[in-house]
Amino acid sequence: MPVTLAPITRRNFIRGSLAFTGGAWIKSHVVAKQPTFDSNRVALLADTHISDDPKHSYPGTKWPGSPVKEEEHEWVNMADCLVQSAKEVIGLNPRPANLIINGDCALSRGTEAEYKEFLRLIEPIRKAGITIHITIGNHDTREKLWKLLPFIKKEQLGIHADVLELPHANLILLDSGKRGTMEDKQLEWLAQQLDQRKDKPALVFAHYNPLPTRGIRPSRGMPEGRKLLKLIAQRKHAKAFLHGHTHEWQQRVEEPIHIISQPPVSYYFGKGHAHGWVDMNLTETTADLELRCIDPKHTQNGDRIQIFLKG
Repeated sequence: MPVTLAPITRRNFIRGSLAFTGGAWIKSHVVAKQPTFDSNRVALLADTHISDDPKHSYPGTKWPGSPVKEEEHEWVNMADCLVQSAKEVIGLNPRPANLIINGDCALSRGTEAEYKEFLRLIEPIRKAGITIHITIGNHDTREKLWKLLPFIKKEQLGIHADVLELPHANLILLDSGKRGTMEDKQLEWLAQQLDQRKDKPALVFAHYNPLPTRGIRPSRGMPEGRKLLKLIAQRKHAKAFLHGHTHEWQQRVEEPIHIISQPPVSYYFGKGHAHGWVDMNLTETTADLELRCIDPKHTQNGDRIQIFLKG
């Protein structure tokens, strides 16, 4: 069962707003020009790390072994970063029909209070007509999130995995859980989904990095990472694996699979490193990724990665 938050429809939004603002709201807003949506455009976010306090800031550069001096840590307000990212996504023309948050929605251990704040901050995205898909990260707690999503039925609880079928590609969302594990049952499910959908290229998503990283703060990766990548590589139509967790925008290629490390929306581990979100546009032949930094003056703002989907 995936965590998918459908758009808050205009009709429901109007109905709720009329209770507070009266008929004048319709006159000034309903006649506004309807936005357009692109099913081949997807906003990619990861590591939002939302606190229960919207004023909370955190120094991601402060960790055991960090080379940054105590007085030089850079503090980041996570809520502000998510609000800015949401505004930028909503402001796109055309808007992406879908947005993926690739794990670690919460700051600590995924408390109910953190998820309440997280859901409040992403509500404007849903009101803008965009569907939100969420994977589970090591800072997330399924049960606390489920409690705030009453539409999820008991029989649907469990591993969060899904296939997002788009015109030019299929996006497969996996659940790497709190420890980065990928049990055989989910790997079998992944193989089955890939084998059933050979008509289009596939991009695979999960929160954890499959292999050890070379970044500023090294990460061991998934215990089953090599096994997972081998499974993907055996299917020629599967082209890439995208993950969060490392808080660093990077690309590596483990032939023939592109491994893309998404930037964090929230804090970064290396001083001055990029954080933000990724604008992905799919064509019949490519997946084009563009980094949108929180700081528009950052040297990496506008960085692009292109993944060929054919051949």
